[in-house]
Amino acid sequence: MAPTVPSAAKSASPSQPSGKSEVADLKQQLRQLAGSRAPDADDQRRDVFKRVISCMTAGIDVSAAFGEMVLCSATSDVVTKKMCYLYVGAHARAHPDLALLTINFLQRDCRDQDPTIRGLALRSLCSLRVPNLVEYLVTPLTTGLKDPSAYVRMIAAVGAAKLYHISATACIDADLPASLKALMLSDPDAQVVANCLHALQEIWTLEAANSEAAAREIETLYSKPVVFYLLNKIKEFSEWAQCIVLELASKFLPSDNNEIFDIMNLLEDRLQHANGAVVLATIKVFLHLTMSMTDVHQQVYERIKAPLLTLVGAGSPEQSYSVLCHLHLLVMRAPMLFSSDYKSFYCQFSDPSYVKKLKLEMLTAIANESNTYEIVTELCEYAGNVDVPIARESIRAVGKIALQQYDVNAIVDRLLQFLEMDKDYVTAETLVLVKDLLRKYPQWSHDCIAVVGNISSKNIQEPKGKAALIWMLGEYSQDMHDAPYILESLVENWDEEHSPEVRLHLLTAVMKCFFKRPPETQKALGATLAAGLSDTHQDVHDRALFYYRLLQYNPNVAERVVNPPKQAVSVFADTQSSEIKDRIFDEFNSLSVVYQKPSYMFTDKEHRGPFEYSEDLTSLTVGAEDPENVISAQRYQENDNDLLLSTSDKEDNGTRASNGSSTSTYNAPSDLISPSLIGSQTPAETSLINTGGPTHSSQSNFSLDDLLGLGVTEAPAPPPPALTLNSKPVLDPGTFQRKWGQLALALSQECSLSPQGAAALMNPQSLIRHMQSNYIQCIASGGQPPNYKFFFYAQKDGATAFFLVECIVNTASAKAQLKIKADDGAAVEAFSTLFQSALSKFGLS
Repeated sequence: MAPTVPSAAKSASPSQPSGKSEVADLKQQLRQLAGSRAPDADDQRRDVFKRVISCMTAGIDVSAAFGEMVLCSATSDVVTKKMCYLYVGAHARAHPDLALLTINFLQRDCRDQDPTIRGLALRSLCSLRVPNLVEYLVTPLTTGLKDPSAYVRMIAAVGAAKLYHISATACIDADLPASLKALMLSDPDAQVVANCLHALQEIWTLEAANSEAAAREIETLYSKPVVFYLLNKIKEFSEWAQCIVLELASKFLPSDNNEIFDIMNLLEDRLQHANGAVVLATIKVFLHLTMSMTDVHQQVYERIKAPLLTLVGAGSPEQSYSVLCHLHLLVMRAPMLFSSDYKSFYCQFSDPSYVKKLKLEMLTAIANESNTYEIVTELCEYAGNVDVPIARESIRAVGKIALQQYDVNAIVDRLLQFLEMDKDYVTAETLVLVKDLLRKYPQWSHDCIAVVGNISSKNIQEPKGKAALIWMLGEYSQDMHDAPYILESLVENWDEEHSPEVRLHLLTAVMKCFFKRPPETQKALGATLAAGLSDTHQDVHDRALFYYRLLQYNPNVAERVVNPPKQAVSVFADTQSSEIKDRIFDEFNSLSVVYQKPSYMFTDKEHRGPFEYSEDLTSLTVGAEDPENVISAQRYQENDNDLLLSTSDKEDNGTRASNGSSTSTYNAPSDLISPSLIGSQTPAETSLINTGGPTHSSQSNFSLDDLLGLGVTEAPAPPPPALTLNSKPVLDPGTFQRKWGQLALALSQECSLSPQGAAALMNPQSLIRHMQSNYIQCIASGGQPPNYKFFFYAQKDGATAFFLVECIVNTASAKAQLKIKADDGAAVEAFSTLFQSALSKFGLS
């Protein structure tokens, strides 16, 4: 029987490429079409090119057809050209040797009569990104910037920025930034102007780290002629270009109030724009320009409410969330201005959970005496929501409002009603809030304990809820009849409790209960300490051992430590410092607002850019400095009575005592140590309960030596090492910002000015000149009486170490707040002494 002849294999369709055989087939067809002059050759090329692009999309390596694709590029068909450019751009970087083959036909296309082909060719040529081919880019780019077609000029402007990333030297040597600047100020096409502006910002920002000339060029972008020229054309720009121009305007430093009002009048209609990005960028301009004008700043808040609330209700949930994040930031800064619009933040049934959560935070922030009842009523409705996380957040929101002392009486009743709901997560969240309420309002203990006492610990599964219940059992065991027996049953199930938090609370609660009701708790205390001492968790073991030794030493001391008289908590700590909030406000209309953290917390250092806000540079944009002259003033004003302005500097007083110390010591849990107890102890007792760990001071050692008759006298403290400064330090703004963001705070303190110095500080320049005479240079300054803000720097003589200083001066109080960062931490104290000495002499000569 004759063997069966196999059927011919079917060729793979373009939509289902078959790997190497398909690529070989494509190469063969491309070779046949390379020199073909048939009437339908262009159509055939287009079909084959489509198949090549289809293979690329499917992930098949078609780089083997590179030469054939280049040979077939000689066509006048624009669609075929686009596909060829797409192919070349995708494979040139991976195959730089083959990319050289494309130079001739790309340069030829850059001289084509069709502006579309010229632009596409120029874009493809700049997208090769092969360093060896840089020399072939300069001439087409220079020609493209002068092309009669706006489309080609637009491509060339972006191409200049691409060339800078490939070879910065080639871009600067060809003087492309100067050509871009001239084109930006003279081109009639708005999109060309926008591309030139974007390219210039990118090039000069990166170049400023190495060139003072580039830093000065950036300052020219923020000058009045350039800013007003762009703002007058803003209606001609696309939405993307408008955002770039508005970002530039937000960094403009007006010389007087008239310029501020002129800009606001120019941009008034941008607040009604349909694009949310344009509206937010405009709002940023308004907010930053009016920071030093308290009354106008408040009016800006009133003006921007309506556009923002309109954007929240329009568009996709993602856009609503982004706008809500910015509203949330403004609400946190000025809650009173939004209190009348609380209904705008009610949750809708169709809102995603992330939008609901943000609205709950805003409702909590704007609650006051006039709207608390309505807001709490609305929040209570959310407690039964099928979305458990939102139900939890709504209960927490009710508790936060109660902690703000608004209508506490009614809110406590609402919270206690939550305990009657047969839902474990509701009970757990409510118990945590009741515990916090009792810490702040002890007078409500009888009403709360009466309800809490009826809750069985067996019905609470969540550790935080169980820990809160145990805390109340220990704290109010004298008012809860069954407290010792409930605690005893919990101790019996010690091994079944997996949460260390619950076991720690149980240890403390049993101790408290023992001192209030000893006979009923003695057995439970012994079992608790035994279980704690054998616990595998280190914290639980250490606390049990601490209690055991404390009882062994003196039960009376143990009672004063574990169960001291409690004072009501007045303020609960905020999870986010005001300094961080101010930094986020400075980065308005960016991802920082959405992430609720400054950019340095989620971006790599090399991607932040030298002119982006760095750590602790809250409201100043650092500009270039001439070593011989003082820079132009930056705006800054601090008003202690203005809730809309920065508050980070006001709260630094609470941390100055630490002087930036990074030494960490172990502190006992807060509910074990009482300040009043420590102050009333005998020396022996104090040594037992010292929370800071053992201290070995020189004074105590010498006292002991004298007691033993050794006659040793205390040696004087060694003088601080002498510090001399470089008389001509050089530090460009980009390096200053990077150092400020990277270095840790070494010293934070307050010092005084002489009365003559406070009176002499009529403008920043007077103090800057004085500090320059002491070899301390200023890189940014500004403000209005009585508040001035300066950024100084100095360099250690004979070394590369720099000292960076933020100095905020209040002439009314004759005080100066200093924050110092340094490359050489060992010399910080010496530099601080030198800096304060120079500052104290201001106005005396």
